[in-house]
Amino acid sequence: MSTSALTHLVRVLAAPGDRYDEILTPSALDFVGHLAAAFGTRRQELLKERRRQAIRLASGSPLEFPMVTSAVRADPTWRVAPPAPGLTDRRVEITGPPDRRMTVNALNSGARIWLADFEDATAPTWDNLIGGQINLLDAIERRIDFTTPEGKEYRLGEQPATIVVRPRGWHLDEEHLEYEGRPVPAALVDFGLYFFHCAQRQIDAGRGPYFYLPKLENRYEARLWNDTFIMAQHLLGIPRGTIRATVLIETITAAFEMEEILHELREHSSGLNAGRWDYLFSLIKTFGHRTDFLLPDRAQVTMTAPFMRAYTELVVRTCHKRGAHAIGGMAAQVPSKDGAAHEAALAKVRLDKEREAEDGFDGSWVAHPGLVPVCREVFDGVLGERPHQIDRTRDDVEVTAADLLSVHRISGPPTPEGLRTNIAVALRYFAAWLRGQGAVALYGLMEDAATAEIARVQIWQWLRHRVLDRERVLRVLDDELAALGAEYPWADLDAVRAVFERTALAQELPLFFTPDAYSRHLVRNIEATNPGTAQP
Repeated sequence: MSTSALTHLVRVLAAPGDRYDEILTPSALDFVGHLAAAFGTRRQELLKERRRQAIRLASGSPLEFPMVTSAVRADPTWRVAPPAPGLTDRRVEITGPPDRRMTVNALNSGARIWLADFEDATAPTWDNLIGGQINLLDAIERRIDFTTPEGKEYRLGEQPATIVVRPRGWHLDEEHLEYEGRPVPAALVDFGLYFFHCAQRQIDAGRGPYFYLPKLENRYEARLWNDTFIMAQHLLGIPRGTIRATVLIETITAAFEMEEILHELREHSSGLNAGRWDYLFSLIKTFGHRTDFLLPDRAQVTMTAPFMRAYTELVVRTCHKRGAHAIGGMAAQVPSKDGAAHEAALAKVRLDKEREAEDGFDGSWVAHPGLVPVCREVFDGVLGERPHQIDRTRDDVEVTAADLLSVHRISGPPTPEGLRTNIAVALRYFAAWLRGQGAVALYGLMEDAATAEIARVQIWQWLRHRVLDRERVLRVLDDELAALGAEYPWADLDAVRAVFERTALAQELPLFFTPDAYSRHLVRNIEATNPGTAQP
């Protein structure tokens, strides 16, 4: 790394752990400090702009495609960078937290890409975060093999999936690392530690440092990432443009700036992903105060809904117009040991992936290794020997602002089953998250933070518009807490209830449940309780 007269001191406010010193080296922490010094203030300003935009939209300002960037959208000449090594064929991508077992299983799953997820599928305990960095380093060095106490062996295969890392979003802090008396932005921690240790190793292995970028709301946040990439490559002497990043279009405001986001990242871009669960969450969070955005049960909001069709088709058209991959949404089903249930789950996945492949997507996500074969079979049937279908530009697609916002066409009251399911999912997920588990199999689906967010904001929306009364919600809450206690004896029911009440039942809707749960209930080893653990 290039030297500087200024040392960017980052202090570690947590207890040491096994092999943590391999990740939290002085040079790596200084690298993260450089990024925090360069971009921390700008990141705070962008978060303030998020809040200002939310107020404008809540006050009735229309959401439109920006006039100021119409020239970017109209210019037919620009395209993103060509696919990087290991990212040309993306027909099946598997997602999951970078714990040791998932790392081996995902890399061996037969998927082309593994999204190593430090965001929605990871509860941000210090052990999870640093352990995940160790696991990625070990995977790249091919020393990830291990045997469980029960004797089950995990061995890395000869053709592992390409690793793509998803850091946490711009809105989160990492309380265990401090720079100039403030927490370091979590996004820069996850990105910086992985890039510092693994970028050159990935290049040497014939791949590269690749990322998924979550929760972006506009082109300015994409520009911040692009500038971060430029500085990171410069500091480590890696050629500019080596990084590739896929942006999740999972906020309603980002849906109106897809081309602008690609343009900002074009030398580092590898496409867009239709992050549909967070997209629904964002829609409710942004327009939940309006009756024409009142959504029915989550199970009734399918991908065939007109506003969701408009969103996904716009992702494909935008990407292929600019030479970028368009990646479909998550299949969250978990294979079942029950034969009939298993076949029903696979049928749902097949139908979902057939729609995506026929619409022009170049690949899609699954949450479980058991779903890789059906997803691959569907995309094989459409792609054949081609690595993608970027040449299918979907010029037939025309999407207006009204199309993206036509939620009223599927509005409806919640059902008793929908209310109970939302409360049950939110409570069980909060309990697992507070215990350090970020991906949880519930009722046949692999749930993560995005689905828990949908569950709790729907309840808030239903209460706001008085389609449910508070007493009814509280009765179901009591029932489900009792069921949770019987099912999960280890659960901290008081903490779970507190998170639910603050994030789903408050008069004003918190933007995310994760900062509240993280700051109030996640057990952390900080310097005050373990003096001497701070490191330069």
